[in-house]
Amino acid sequence: MAKIDVIMPQMGESIAEGTLSRWIKKLGDPIKRDEPIFEISTDKVDAEIPAPSAGVLAEILVQEGQTVAVQTVVARIETGASVGATQKTPPAASSPGAPAPSKPVTPAAAPPAGLAPASTRPPRAAAPSEPAAPATASAPAAAESRAVSDATGGNGAVETTEDRLRRKSTPLVRKMAAEHNVDISAVSGTGLAGRVTKNDILGYIEGGAVPPAPGTSSERAVAAPPPRSPAVALPPAATVDPWPGDRVEPWSRIRKLTADHMVMSRRVSPHVNTVFEIDYTRIVQLRAKKKQEYAERGVNLTYLAFITKVVADNLRKHPVLNSAVSGESTLFRSDVNIGIAVALDWGLIVPVVKHADELSLLGVARAINDLGERARSKKLIPDEVQKGTFTITNPGVFGSAIGTPIINQPQAAILCVGAIEKQPAVVTVDGADMLAIRTKGMLSLAFDHRIVDGADADRFMADVKAGLQEFPESGA
Repeated sequence: MAKIDVIMPQMGESIAEGTLSRWIKKLGDPIKRDEPIFEISTDKVDAEIPAPSAGVLAEILVQEGQTVAVQTVVARIETGASVGATQKTPPAASSPGAPAPSKPVTPAAAPPAGLAPASTRPPRAAAPSEPAAPATASAPAAAESRAVSDATGGNGAVETTEDRLRRKSTPLVRKMAAEHNVDISAVSGTGLAGRVTKNDILGYIEGGAVPPAPGTSSERAVAAPPPRSPAVALPPAATVDPWPGDRVEPWSRIRKLTADHMVMSRRVSPHVNTVFEIDYTRIVQLRAKKKQEYAERGVNLTYLAFITKVVADNLRKHPVLNSAVSGESTLFRSDVNIGIAVALDWGLIVPVVKHADELSLLGVARAINDLGERARSKKLIPDEVQKGTFTITNPGVFGSAIGTPIINQPQAAILCVGAIEKQPAVVTVDGADMLAIRTKGMLSLAFDHRIVDGADADRFMADVKAGLQEFPESGA
């Protein structure tokens, strides 16, 4: 018999930690290879993690709700175990209700340059006057030298290990810091090993200057930006007392992240909306003609596939809609990556169709089907919800006539698809006006008025409307 380590997986290039949200299997349960055994939450997705081997769940080292670094051993599977092994008493540290081990075992694999393994990181409680902790012996000198150079921008200023950890934050956090001219090393981080989280940056921006974290060298402390006007700062969330019979449900991680992101987007971007009515009769005809052919290839041909294809093609013609704000510059994206909002029972997630403008209608439809199914079954990986350049949301499937959605930062715009229904309409045939039944629906575009002018948005929408109403049969 042997024991196999089960680790917190690296779910994406920018993901440094994960929260073990739920154990699907219990201690002593038999496990099949690739069978989901626990569920994790990152700052990108919720996902079920499969077992690396068949056997019995012999040890649980990380309890539900704990956040640990990637590559941390969270459990062990005993392979070739007898039935009796499932009845053995688990170690006290892994018993339900017992305190979790203070330092989960981490593999000996080398960490990213300049980032020490969790078990060897210097404590954050060091006094301000204490000298910076030296690099760990396990990190190669060359890698440490490169990490210091990267962290200081090559200017020769020496940074502490803790400062490098704070700088090792997610791309979204670094983007927010850059947009508001905030030096991440001056922000107290509440994440793993002192990393600066999105909430830390939001709190810093809204509340003005905060003291540097303990252990930060005073010589390098950067003057914090002046506090923002009280008229701009957001009030704290109100606490409401429950009445008898009320049910209080704490927010899940995905709900907290969504709330933070929406509030931040509303504050950062001046939202403007434009609404166009679309005649989908042409799409209805093509869909009826091609639906069976697509079904035989395992693809459901939806209105959303047509809309996504036309939008992707027109983002190339109107690049400002496929851009982002970067300080006082506009960053025009070279890729067209369209996020498709998916409503889940536990929240909202936006998987991304990468290089959508390079795909055929079949390819777009297949990608939407695949990402939607895997989002609902928690099979997405963080890379599949990152690097979106434009977002489409489709509340029309629930009957909504139209909506005014919030922009998915740091993008410049989001398109909302309203319900598509048969309606009476005036049509002109041989110069004579008459009533006819047409299939129609609304599209609304919310855009960031800092970089997208009303004329830009309306030209884009006019081209999208024409593309849908005149969709070529050869394109289907």
